[in-house]
Amino acid sequence: MSKSKRNGGLRFQPAGGSRAPQVPVGKKQRLNIERLAGDGRGIAFVEGRTWFVSGALAGEEVEARVLNAHGKVVEARLERVFSASAERREAPCRHFDRCGGCNLQHLPHADQLELKQRLLAEQLQRVAGVAPEHWAAPLSGPEFGYRRRARVAVRWDQKARKLDVGFRAEASQDIVAIDDCPVLVQPLQSVMRHLPLLLRSLAKPQVIGHVELFSGTALAMLVRHTGTLGEADLAKLKAFCVEAGVQLWLQGEGEPAAVEADQQLGFELEPWKLTLAYRPGDFVQVNAGVNTAMIEQALDWLAVQPGERVLDLFCGLGNFALPLAQQAAEVVAVEGVQAMVERAAANARSNNLNNVRCFQADLSQPLSASGWATEGFSAVLLDPPRDGAYEVVRKIAALGAKRLVYVSCNPATLARDTLELIKQGYRLKRAGILDMFPQTAHVEAMALFEVG
Repeated sequence: MSKSKRNGGLRFQPAGGSRAPQVPVGKKQRLNIERLAGDGRGIAFVEGRTWFVSGALAGEEVEARVLNAHGKVVEARLERVFSASAERREAPCRHFDRCGGCNLQHLPHADQLELKQRLLAEQLQRVAGVAPEHWAAPLSGPEFGYRRRARVAVRWDQKARKLDVGFRAEASQDIVAIDDCPVLVQPLQSVMRHLPLLLRSLAKPQVIGHVELFSGTALAMLVRHTGTLGEADLAKLKAFCVEAGVQLWLQGEGEPAAVEADQQLGFELEPWKLTLAYRPGDFVQVNAGVNTAMIEQALDWLAVQPGERVLDLFCGLGNFALPLAQQAAEVVAVEGVQAMVERAAANARSNNLNNVRCFQADLSQPLSASGWATEGFSAVLLDPPRDGAYEVVRKIAALGAKRLVYVSCNPATLARDTLELIKQGYRLKRAGILDMFPQTAHVEAMALFEVG
């Protein structure tokens, strides 16, 4: 916001009269919720404004408190329910009314899946004008105890002289004090219960930036610090990790580093007897069970034959590339970050897969300039970030692949890229959701495209 707006300075008004007064933060409003938005919040309309109310369900009459307001959009959080939806359940987590992490706990898991399925279908129809020839059943697992990675917020309150430890509140920089989180895998729940007391016992807790927890082939804790850790504080951190059976990693100015240099961290893909090494900061899917089911479905849909060459774009650590390499004659794995390319290649070598070639490329640009793109492929797998893969898919038919699996973490960009693939002669054969983040409105999806 500009300084003149903050201080009430002079500014031009739009034609048609003066601007309506803004809705103040903290104001409470009685609302009738008409439907759910794509992010799971309830939508209501009052005096020309659209209200987005977290914690509310369609058909409910509620009281909501304003968190933020801009223009004709008001963001609010549920305060009271006057008339509840038949779908509403008691949120299992006691921090639900404040924590900004899991915003759908008040909706039964089956209804969460139905909501995500509907959001994907609406995006495909609205943007690309298509529905898949076949809807796949949702891939899901346990609705709690699934998350194998978590970032814990830490902030020193100078005025109160205390350390806040927990997760961010919704639409706020406030930290909700949390020492238990039911979506974490069980071993991390144990670490989380004791973490706040440990950090508050440090002589200089104000140098702690944040803490990340990991569960894989080992448990690990990364401590990001903005100043020098004293010897006594470092000794406390080490002792805690030894007692909890957790690797200690530290990150100051440079890259994360294990305190014990020989320690290794990774995750297993059990159906394929593969182990992939990673370091804190690398991207890994947080839900191990759904990740395995996702890979199995991708391999089933691509149906790679022994003599075929496969292209894996946005390959990361090799999550798809290595299982694909057990079926294909050759896998070309491409990633934008050179360090990740090197780790994917190392993972292929450590698993004795000699038919994986790894390359670095700017995947926000067309592929035609890359030498490996001219060799031709039978099948392609894409697993892009939220921005999607528009530039990549614009000319992807030139690769010659008859089958393409697109794994998406954003239905909007999947729908946009689907339209581009259809223009190139691909048909949307199958699609379905991947419930990677139960209790949240985050939608992951998989789509199969075939030529002809």
